Parts: sequence; structure tokens; C-alpha cells
Amino acid sequence: MTCFTYRNGQLYAEDVALQDITRAHGTPCYVYSRAGLEANWRAFDQAFAGHDHLVCFAVKANSNLAVLNLLARLGSGFDVVSGGELERVLAAGGDARKVVFSGVGKREDEMQRAIEAGILCFNVESEAELQRLNRVAGKMRRRAPVALRVNPDVDARTHPYISTGLSSSKFGIPIADAPRLYAEAKIMAHVEIVGVDCHIGSQITEVEPFVDALSRVLDLVDELSKQGIVLRHIDTGGGVGIAYRGEQPPTPERYAAALLDLVQRRLHGRALTLLIEPGRAIAGDAGLLLTRVEYLKQIGAKHFAVVDAAMNDLMRPALYDAYHAIQPVRQQSGATEVYEVVGPVCETSDFLGHERALRIAEGDLLAIMDAGAYGMSMSSNYNTRARAAEVIVDGAKMHLAREREQISALFASERSLP
Repeated sequence: MTCFTYRNGQLYAEDVALQDITRAHGTPCYVYSRAGLEANWRAFDQAFAGHDHLVCFAVKANSNLAVLNLLARLGSGFDVVSGGELERVLAAGGDARKVVFSGVGKREDEMQRAIEAGILCFNVESEAELQRLNRVAGKMRRRAPVALRVNPDVDARTHPYISTGLSSSKFGIPIADAPRLYAEAKIMAHVEIVGVDCHIGSQITEVEPFVDALSRVLDLVDELSKQGIVLRHIDTGGGVGIAYRGEQPPTPERYAAALLDLVQRRLHGRALTLLIEPGRAIAGDAGLLLTRVEYLKQIGAKHFAVVDAAMNDLMRPALYDAYHAIQPVRQQSGATEVYEVVGPVCETSDFLGHERALRIAEGDLLAIMDAGAYGMSMSSNYNTRARAAEVIVDGAKMHLAREREQISALFASERSLP
């Protein structure tokens, strides 16, 4: 869905001019489209219609309460990776019974809180975690629902920092070790086996790695069935990419068709619920980051556009050398210049875009596109910079979803020595 379009030379979010948002809330500012978020979520939900399934939004992609609440209203489940994310989901009205808890380093207090809340499943990532979870649940006189996150050693063909399915990764349990650990879990008094989980990475633009990974998981399901271990669900993880720079990732329909075809051929009528964990593919293109040009600067032959957003606001370019399209909020005629679009943070890696042809002047507004996922959720206060405001556009209305931080609040909890 196209959430952001030009009208008479002005860039709009749905029916709201982005220039009007900056007048009301300043810059930097994240802007999300309600219609875009809902359409993207529904696309996955409808693609799997006809098979028992649950779409679990990956909270790490965008953890704003208003965003989570919108998805909870649609009936979304949630994939969390910390106790903090669980609390956000619950505060946003999410159903704990639709929450899966992933992550390699779950603390005892996080386990206890998740058991108390009544989550759907823990995606267990090591033998030590399985043993700890059994102990924690035992102290509570409860049984914890578990799926083992297996590592199928599949190359997702994405950036190495967001590839999680190789044998060298810190994530999951080697799939060859899974039958033994499932057998151990089966006799543990305080865990209940409910499923199997697999997640091979993020920003994946081909369907084949998903199919390869699921095929290996289904081999494991068959083996477990022979051991008398019957599962209720298969969690295929997330990772479907978006088109940052001309990529052609699988549509939700193509992604679902490939997985469902394999499941139907392999399960032979056995009823297993499918869980999927899209994050970027729901939130990514439904959001952008607004920033203002502070200075235009030339050093030798190189031109710099110094803007008021920085790597603390959008980490992806500095962290992954990730590409985000940069568009002027107001289109102008005339010649373009090639700019390095950089922020004010004291790091050479503080850039938002290299070699961008733009027609701009000081004071102009720019939109950093496709920033709805892993933008605000990865932001920080580096250089004692207040984090951006967040706004959700709903048709012709704008709603402040998060106020801009106040500088004084950044050190309000700090204390001087006596």
C-alpha cells in the first residue's frame, strides 16, 4: 500500500501534509500511517486464511504503544524478546495468550512474569534455558508452555548482522540436537511441549530460504511424532523483507502459498497451527522519519546536507550501511546537487544517506522513507539528544503517539556524589 504520496508538490501521509505535522510537532519526527499498518497486517492474515494460524507482530520492529494497540485490535499476536516488550504488549491491550517469548538470554524474573501473564509459548533457545524454565515454573507450581527454537543451518542470504539461521549463530538449538532435548523436555515436570520454532533472519528477499528451513523443521516434526511427541504449532518465524532499494521480496501471498503448499504436502492432514512473526514487513514502509536541513556545507568537491536527525534517531545506516530513500517534503524545480546527508552526532558513521541527488536549501524538510521498522525502537540518547516525537496519521487526522523527550528528563534520575 502507498501511504505517502505527493499532491501539488507536497508530500502527504494519507490526507495530512507532512509539512503540517512538522508545524505541530517539530523535527525529527517519526510518522506512521494507520492505513498502511493495518493493510500490511491484514495482508499476512488473509494470505494464511484457510489454515489455522496466528500472525505475531515482532515487537522489536516497532514497540510504540499506539502501534501495538492498533494491531491488538485487529487480533494480532505478538513476538517479544524481553520482559519490557511483554509489558508494552500488555499495556497496549495485547492478549498474553497470543504472545510468544523469544530471545537467547531470558532472565528468571522475565520467565516468572511471562508465566504469570499466561503467554502462549516460550521459544526456548538453549538446553540451559530449558532447565532454568523448568525450575522457575516449578517454584511457581505451574507448567510453562515451550517450543524449542531450532537452528536449521540455512543461509538467509541477507546482511550477516541479521542472519540468524546459520550454525555459527548464537540463536537457537542445532536441529540435530533437538530430538534429544525434546525427549528431556517431555519428562520435565514443569514444562509442556506445545510446538517448534525456527527463525532464520531478517530482510529476506527470496522465498527459497523460508521453504528450505521449513522443510527441515517438518523433518523434525516427523521424527518427534515417531517418538510420541505431538506438537500443536509450528512457528516459522519472520524475516520477510521490504523494498528499500528496488528489492523484490515475496508478497505475503507468495510467501504464504509457498509455506502452505509444503505444509499440506508434508503433514498429510495433521492439524498444526502455523505461527508467523512479521515485523519489518508490517511496519517498515508504513513509517518515515521527518528531518530538517540545518546547513549545506562543501568540503572540496563533496557537498554535505547537515540535518537535525542523526544516527541516534535512525541507527540502521550506521549499523548496517542500510539504504533508505530520502525525499524532499516539498518538490522544487531546478538543478540537483549530490549530497552526503549527515547528522550532528560526533561520529563519522553518523549519516542517513550517501550520494543523494537532491534539490534543497537550508530549512527544507526531508523524509527518510521506509523507517517504520527498527527506527524509533533502536533509537538512543547518544550525545544527550532527546528522542523524536512519534505521530500516527489516520486519514485527515494526526495523533501524537509519543511526545518528544525533554532534555531535563534525560538526566532526572541521575544523582551527584555526596
